[in-house]
Amino acid sequence: MNRLVVAAPASGSGKTTVATGLMAALRRAGDRVAPFKVGPDYIDPGYHGLATGRPGRNLDPVMVGEHRVPALFAHGARGCDLAVVEGVMGLFDGRVDTDGVGSTAHVARLLSAPVLFVVDARGQSRSLAALLHGFRGYDPTVRLGGVILNQVGSARHEHVLRGACAEVGLEVLGVLPRDDRFTLPSRHLGLVTAAEHGPAAVAAVDAVADAVARHVDLAAVRRLAAGAPAPTTPAWDPAAEVEPVAGAPVVAVAGGSAFTFGYAEHVELLRAAGADVVVVDPLRDTALPAGTAGLVLPGGFPEQHAAELSANEGLRAAVAALARSGAPVHAECGGLLYLAKSLDGAPMCGVVDADGSMTPRLTLGYRDAVAPVDSVLAPAGTRITGHEFHRTALSTPAGARPAWRWRGHDQRPVAEGFVLGGVHASYLHTHPASAPASVTRFARACAREPVRPEATR
Repeated sequence: MNRLVVAAPASGSGKTTVATGLMAALRRAGDRVAPFKVGPDYIDPGYHGLATGRPGRNLDPVMVGEHRVPALFAHGARGCDLAVVEGVMGLFDGRVDTDGVGSTAHVARLLSAPVLFVVDARGQSRSLAALLHGFRGYDPTVRLGGVILNQVGSARHEHVLRGACAEVGLEVLGVLPRDDRFTLPSRHLGLVTAAEHGPAAVAAVDAVADAVARHVDLAAVRRLAAGAPAPTTPAWDPAAEVEPVAGAPVVAVAGGSAFTFGYAEHVELLRAAGADVVVVDPLRDTALPAGTAGLVLPGGFPEQHAAELSANEGLRAAVAALARSGAPVHAECGGLLYLAKSLDGAPMCGVVDADGSMTPRLTLGYRDAVAPVDSVLAPAGTRITGHEFHRTALSTPAGARPAWRWRGHDQRPVAEGFVLGGVHASYLHTHPASAPASVTRFARACAREPVRPEATR
C-alpha cells in the first residue's frame, strides 16, 4: 500500500487544507485514495470523506493501542491505490506527559510511512532551513520526504524558500500561494462539520482540490508514497472481533448534521455482531425504525441544532419510551446532551434528569477510565481510554450512578456520565475497535440474549 503522512510544525499550518486537497486532486486524477486522520478528531474525516468518496477513518494509538493501528490502517486502505494520513497538531505533539504517544510521528513510525511536511511560510525566508533541519534531526526514525510550502507571498518569496529547502536537502513538492479561498469554515470546536456545511463543504473541497492540482506535483507525491515498504500486518477484521447474535436486532444509529462524531468501525462491528443497523436523523425523522431494539447516539453538535431537535417531539418521545422500556441505549457527548431534560433551555428527551448548557470552557483530553457499575456496554471494573472534547456542561442529579470514573490532572477523583437501566450515557468518546467485547455485549442486550463470559472481556 502506497502511503504518506501529512504533517506540520504546528496546528494552523494548513494540514487539513493540504491533506484534503491532495485526497481530492488524486481522486480526480484516477487514484483510489484511502483517507485517515491521526488522533480522535471527528471533523476533518468528514471532509476527507467528501474528497475521496470513502469513510474517513481515525488512527489513534492512545485510544486503540499501537498494536491495532497497522491493522486498522490495512482494513481502511483495502482496495485503494494510495493512502493519505493527515496528522494532528505538530509532528511530535502527542498525549500530554508522554514521550509523544499518539503523535503524528508515532503513527508515521507504526506505518513506516514517509512524511510530507506542510509549512506556513508567512514571515519566514532562510530561517525555514533551520526549522526543517531541526524537525528532520529530532527523530531520525521519522522520514521527512518532502515539503509543501503554504501561504507563499510572491515569486521572490518562493525562490528564497526553495533555496532554504535545498540547503537541507528536502525536495519541494508544492507551493501554495496566499489565497483566502483555500480555507475551510471553523467555529468553537474547530471546523464546521462537512455534513452541516452541506453544498458549501463540497465547494470548499473543490476549491482546495483545484489549488493542489495547480500548485502541487502529484507525480512527486505518488513517488514519495510509493517509497513506503510493503506492509506486513494483516487487515483488521470486524467479524473476527465479535460474537454474532441471532435474530438481527434493529439498532438505530443517530446521524445527520447533528450527530456526526462516530467511528466507521462502530457500525462495522455492530453489523458483524448480527445487528441490522439503520441510520436515523433526529433533525428529520419523526419516529425510530420499526422494531428498534437498541439505540446508539454518537457525539456531534446538538447545541447548534437545539431548537430543531426540540421541535421534533415525535422522535424525542420515541427515544424516551425506548429508554423507559429498558432497551440498550449508548450515548456519547452530543448523544448525552440529547438525552438530557434540556439543552440551553430547549426541551430534549428527558431520559437523563439533567440540564445541558454551553460554557466558555473547553474540556479536552484523554481519560483512563474504569466502569464503576455493570452496564449494557461493560461489566464493573472494565478499563478503557477515551477522549473528552466539548464546551458544554451538564448538571448532575444527586444519587446518579456514573458511567465512568477516573482521576483528573490534579489526581482528584472524577465520576462522570449516567447508567440508568439500559442507558449508558457519557461525555467520554470511546473507540469500539479498542473494546469489541462492548459491542458484543450491547448486541446481546439488543437481542435479549444472556450475557456470556466472552462478552464481558
